[in-house]
Amino acid sequence: MNAIVSFLERHQKFFDKISKNIYLVAIKDGFLSNMPIVLFSSLFLLLATLPEYVGVALPQEILDFCNKIYAYTMGVLGIMVAGTTASSLTLSMNRRMPAGKVINATSTMVTAMCCMLLLSATNSTVEIGGASTSVFDTTYMGTKGLISSFVSAFLTVNIYKLCIKHNITIKMPKEVPGTIAQSFRDIFAFGFSVLACALIDVAARQLFSVPFANVVSTLLSPLFTAVDTYPGLAIIESSVALFQFMGIHGGSVVMTPINAALYDNTAINLATYQAGGHPNIALTLDFTNFFAGLGGSGVTFIVPIILMLLMRSKQLKAIGKASFIPVLFGVNEPVLFGMPIVLNPYMFVPFLLAPACNAVITKFFIDVIGMNAPIYTLPWALPGPLGCFLTTGMQPISLLCVLVLLAVDFLVYYPFCKAYDHSLCQEEASEADGGELEQLKAEESRTEALVDKQKASGKQIKVLVLCQGAGTSTLLANALKEGAEQKGIDLVSNSGAYGSHYDIMSGYNVVVLAPQCRIYYDEMKADTDRLGIKLLSTRGKQYINLTNDPEGAINWILNELNTQ
Repeated sequence: MNAIVSFLERHQKFFDKISKNIYLVAIKDGFLSNMPIVLFSSLFLLLATLPEYVGVALPQEILDFCNKIYAYTMGVLGIMVAGTTASSLTLSMNRRMPAGKVINATSTMVTAMCCMLLLSATNSTVEIGGASTSVFDTTYMGTKGLISSFVSAFLTVNIYKLCIKHNITIKMPKEVPGTIAQSFRDIFAFGFSVLACALIDVAARQLFSVPFANVVSTLLSPLFTAVDTYPGLAIIESSVALFQFMGIHGGSVVMTPINAALYDNTAINLATYQAGGHPNIALTLDFTNFFAGLGGSGVTFIVPIILMLLMRSKQLKAIGKASFIPVLFGVNEPVLFGMPIVLNPYMFVPFLLAPACNAVITKFFIDVIGMNAPIYTLPWALPGPLGCFLTTGMQPISLLCVLVLLAVDFLVYYPFCKAYDHSLCQEEASEADGGELEQLKAEESRTEALVDKQKASGKQIKVLVLCQGAGTSTLLANALKEGAEQKGIDLVSNSGAYGSHYDIMSGYNVVVLAPQCRIYYDEMKADTDRLGIKLLSTRGKQYINLTNDPEGAINWILNELNTQ
């Protein structure tokens, strides 16, 4: 196992490069920006479908109201994703542009949305009330058209890059106001982008008699069908865990490229369920979030319970108690970095094996026992068992599936946790009592002067903590608030997700990157330096220690702020 870990460490730069690819980051950020749409519309979808399952018939007016909200939010998700993906890619591309050359993110966002409409929409004329009316077919404006969203976003931004880099623009006199001049500067880039997507769609309709979005979906569907198998699902879920084991957000690397299929498959499952059939496509977002990722990457739901109840090491018992609640809600970084699991040779096998086992077992329940595959896209922070129950349409069999998964996960993890516990107990027995405590006391005394200095300055410290999904970052943000109250320091701290921070970052004077976002430090540094913001990064165990020690978190911030 040590040899495997050493190999992964030697090649970590390569994997970091993959996870920082600007196109993958843009897709992730594009989806992240639209999560309010997904989550809000899902609530109305649940309201419209679940009552019928338990024998409650809602009035047709309420059903129409809920369905309308869903149709005009989730139903046009593809258009929104095109815009937000283009905006995110533009911000990344601007860091690579020559000095003085800047792409307008708002312009690319609007252009990509227009291009998405050209690639997905079909305009028809129908007779309504004796009059000819023009209507849009919105079939491919939602999740079915997400591949086209990325095509339109990537094409738009690269055309804008080409035009601006080579000054292909209309130059206006200096007397013309800046906003008007900007509109004229983007005319060529906008026009070329729209024409390119229009020609692509014309070619698709001439060759296949369907919109481009339909062509893409048809061509890729065999690939995703092949993946929705026992070995395919096991490989995908183990791959997510593999990257997470190295400290890289596995979902960003593995799941981001297939997000379109995940949402599309969920929509197909829901349609099948509403038609009275058996939804059987396992490859969905909720499959990863709640079944194959029960308790977070690596299926860690059972781990804090094992640590609390069955381990003898003080360290493991403490981590189990501290991580139980976060892991219950899918935030497993406290156990990943506190135990740690990341790059821990003892944990390599169970961390990769458990997700594969869960994927295979869940697929068996769907194919053989008749459990519904996920039919909704629910908030990932729901407790795992609850998420499994709701996303299958409140099937009791899903609870049996969860119990089987937890039993298998226990059998997978326990022997390796026990071996690791034995090694830690030996280390703890050999350590001198009180040595670490004395060191901490000395560190605290050195920061008292900094505390007094900060109080005397009267300045407010505004901290933004960033992680991948705004879950882990909340732990440190809350610890900083608590520590500031204890010491009487004027401090505001908030959490956020990397990728959705661009518009709010300027309102803070300190940005802290959680361990899984540390790979973005260099490109983030360019933005924070430009805005005069202090940028800090953290490592695994250090971060977890800070979240569990509010006073220590404040001391750390003050020390970093006074370090040049």
